Amino acid sequence: MTSVERLVRFGVAPALPVRPAKLMGACGVRMRAKLGGESDPFLQSALDAASLRFRETLQPEPLFVDPYAGCFVSTDDEVDMKKQTHHYCLATKYIDDKLLHTINRIDGLKQVVLLTDGVDTRPYRLNWPRSTLIFDISPDELYKEAAEKLEGVGAKISRSCLFYHIPLASSNLQKALHTKGFNGSRPSIWVIQGLPLINLASFEDILFVVSSMAMKGSLFLGELPRWLAETGIRRDFDSGKWMDKLFMSSGFRVDIISYDEVARNLGKQLTLEEYRKILFVAEQLQFSDAQMETWRREFQRFEEEGDEEGFEEL
Repeated sequence: MTSVERLVRFGVAPALPVRPAKLMGACGVRMRAKLGGESDPFLQSALDAASLRFRETLQPEPLFVDPYAGCFVSTDDEVDMKKQTHHYCLATKYIDDKLLHTINRIDGLKQVVLLTDGVDTRPYRLNWPRSTLIFDISPDELYKEAAEKLEGVGAKISRSCLFYHIPLASSNLQKALHTKGFNGSRPSIWVIQGLPLINLASFEDILFVVSSMAMKGSLFLGELPRWLAETGIRRDFDSGKWMDKLFMSSGFRVDIISYDEVARNLGKQLTLEEYRKILFVAEQLQFSDAQMETWRREFQRFEEEGDEEGFEEL
């Protein structure tokens, strides 16, 4: 059984029968995931994303360089390169830039939480500042297979940084993060791109974790599948208002980022194919649980000291 075939065993949701999708590559090659008769749609999505990063890397003027994406794909036939930029690659560039700009601008921001598909290469390919703590939350089995491939091509985390993987299926993500050293009283930045989501409730669970653990002023950004906002909606539904309501209910102010505007700023032309994702940036407006606990202890100490002074005066 090959490594890629073993990936098929991964499943967050019940596996659905789908055709093995073609993975498009660069330099006149086409890549196809060797998945067998049935495959998990989340696995296929992760491999598709890796293929897009590989193809973008080999463009004459790439938006970003992912030197490790190629280890997840295999070459077959020749195809023509597309000149337009895929929405996913544009979003990846935007998220990369936002991550590094924010972490380099804010003093004390050393905690990065990546909610991923298990095949994300950001921990290896981005130039992280010294002493950065990187937490990857992703499907465990797929992550382990991907990590084996990445090790095989020499991918390494910077020596000055610490990296921790946390299985998405953990019974208590908050406890798992705390155990690995996450501190809710310190700034953090959270990114979601490719994380397998079953339904709206599964994202609400993630949003609850971020809201509980992210210090006031922390950022949460990335991409969400548009179908989350379209479940049981009316014809006149406004996705922007839906996002506002969803994020504000958890203490975040959210901005939806236009793919077209990002493309214009980068001088790129987007593909005409439909892309059903929402790119967003949200800021935490409320205190984390850790901050609230610190405030509670300080308030209790203040009351106790005040009572002691009162007794002394009596």
